[in-house]
Amino acid sequence: MEYVTLNNGVKMPMEGFGVFQVPDPAQCEQAVIDALEAGYRLIDTAAAYMNEEAVGRAIKKSGVDRKDIFLTTKLWVQDASYEGAKKAIQTSLKKLDTDYIDLLLIHQPMGDIYGAWRAMEEAYHAGILKAIGVSNFYPARLADFCLTVDVQPVVDQVELHPFFQQPQALETMKKYHVQPEAWGPFAEGKFGIFTNPVLTKIAQSHNKSVGQVILRWNIQRGVVVIPKSVHKERIIENFNIWDFELTPEEMKEIASLDLGKSNIVDHDSPEFAEMLHGLKVHG
Repeated sequence: MEYVTLNNGVKMPMEGFGVFQVPDPAQCEQAVIDALEAGYRLIDTAAAYMNEEAVGRAIKKSGVDRKDIFLTTKLWVQDASYEGAKKAIQTSLKKLDTDYIDLLLIHQPMGDIYGAWRAMEEAYHAGILKAIGVSNFYPARLADFCLTVDVQPVVDQVELHPFFQQPQALETMKKYHVQPEAWGPFAEGKFGIFTNPVLTKIAQSHNKSVGQVILRWNIQRGVVVIPKSVHKERIIENFNIWDFELTPEEMKEIASLDLGKSNIVDHDSPEFAEMLHGLKVHG
């Protein structure tokens, strides 16, 4: 496992385990236990995933020391305000059954994100949050945010995979010393990604799976990855990416797959914003 040092000096694993779309408590709990057993030390959840409690139970049951786990959760749109964020931080701490969170992200750039950030800054200065960052902040929004707030975000978690590579986003993050982190590193299985001929050829040359090549590609771009699976064998396979390296030529071949747009979600759609504001994670 390799680590990256964030702009506040905190060390973060380059590969973690995500639990998006694993709402079933028992299944989520077992998957996180399997991931920790396999060697993952970064666990990524969110209030909106509705599984923080299952993640908290899994960490307790795993036997892995809490200080060795980098735990990430996210603040939902519903709580994007100063008072809302203060309450949401306490709710996440309780659900995760922990007295601190390693990284809290603003999940979407919607609502009163500046009020929410002030509450997050206070919790950061109090040591309740070890690091604070953002998610789904695209280049102009990220630049504006970094130029406005007092405590700089350490991470921006955005969609990054071979079909949506976002070079401008990566350049903007580099300029502001923000660590890129990929959600949907497998493009949520779209575009025939696991049977793509370019990726298949590269995988065969390294005696690896296509999934392992995709993760390795993002790692070599300096991107933290958080693959998700509920199958133990796949969880283990996804973690086994530290014993090979893609050549510069292979990196160029994968670069040629970029479609330059997302076919998963349109963040510029008014309907998408309305949907997110309508999604409530609590009463």
